[in-house]
Amino acid sequence: MTLLLFGVFFALLILGVPVAIAIGASTTAALWADGLSLMVLPQRLFAGIDSFALIAVPLFILAGDIMAGGRVSEKLVAFADALFGFLKGGLSIVSVLAGMFFAAISGSGAATTAAIGSALVPELRRKGYEPASAASLIAASGTIGVVIPPSVPLIIYAVIAQESVTELFVNGLLPGVVMGVGLMAVAITEAYRRNYPRGSAFSPGNVLRTLKDAFWGLMTPVIILGGIFSGVFTPSEAAVVAVNYALLVSLFIDRDLGLRDIYRIMLRSVITTAVIMFVIATSAVLSWTLANWSIPGTLAEAALSLSTNPYVIMLLVVAVILLTGVFIETASALIILTPVLLPLVTQLGIDPIHFGLIIVVGLAIGMITPPVAINLYVASSVTEQPLERIARAVMPYLACLITVLLGVVYLPMLLGVG
Repeated sequence: MTLLLFGVFFALLILGVPVAIAIGASTTAALWADGLSLMVLPQRLFAGIDSFALIAVPLFILAGDIMAGGRVSEKLVAFADALFGFLKGGLSIVSVLAGMFFAAISGSGAATTAAIGSALVPELRRKGYEPASAASLIAASGTIGVVIPPSVPLIIYAVIAQESVTELFVNGLLPGVVMGVGLMAVAITEAYRRNYPRGSAFSPGNVLRTLKDAFWGLMTPVIILGGIFSGVFTPSEAAVVAVNYALLVSLFIDRDLGLRDIYRIMLRSVITTAVIMFVIATSAVLSWTLANWSIPGTLAEAALSLSTNPYVIMLLVVAVILLTGVFIETASALIILTPVLLPLVTQLGIDPIHFGLIIVVGLAIGMITPPVAINLYVASSVTEQPLERIARAVMPYLACLITVLLGVVYLPMLLGVG
């Protein structure tokens, strides 16, 4: 039955069937062949999304879309440029820093890439930055969007693993910052290698002016994360606060969006949410089926039979995560891998919170590894650069992110994980 399940699944993927439908169809075929009642399908579909924590997903998506729809990203870029633009290749640092700022608002890698790319591309071109290299940096910076809280994948993992969203958010902050610092280091190296120009001279007045413009956008993560970490409200309540704050800023403070814009943004957010929820629902049936057939336990035993060294096994786990991220988008891969790998890593003594960071960081890297590589596609669209050129230029940043991932795996205490 296992061969039938995975055989049908991969066959459908090769034929170009959407992941959620491929998961649902392959699981249905396997259950039918096993003689089980198909009444389990609607039951598990509903159970998969019947979680209070998942309320935060559509709301954080909506809050991020509202902020991205206005001029918040432009103001964040201007503030970052005022701080670091005077350095050689300063716009490279600005790209990463702005990505980190917006990551703490959107919780989405693609949204971060699109927002920062749209704001930075004209200036990058004007300053003579190599287009493909600049696009690859923007795409790599977008990966931070799913690690720094509020992170949609961390919420999904928390639901699957039945862990605390707040704990995952607390532990996800430092790895996300380390990813950003690592990307900055590579960006500075590339700037000197390519002899990128310095920006305008540092001006305290310019910093204060851009800080004033970006203040309301910068306050978004302060309110969201401050409220969660201090215990004032739960992550789900924080998502409601985020939406209301985004509406307040966009409609009444910055006044860069109208009611028609909000309606259009809400429609887009509904579509995005529907796709994610459909994937979660169908994957819940797959997870139940795998558990019913004791497949995770069998895989754990097989892996432990290969080696008793936890470092070796974790290296294999990382390889599986990275390889899966190459072919399957983040949310789907997360939902498929978590119930399979979590029993294995817990047997090795890995804390589930620690593993949540490992799998999310690992799958975030998949956003810049073709053929799926959603961030590369977004960066290609925004910068009008061929995907092939961006994929070649992203290699130094890819190596940096893999190094950070290995640090999360083997040096969790240094990153404050667990």
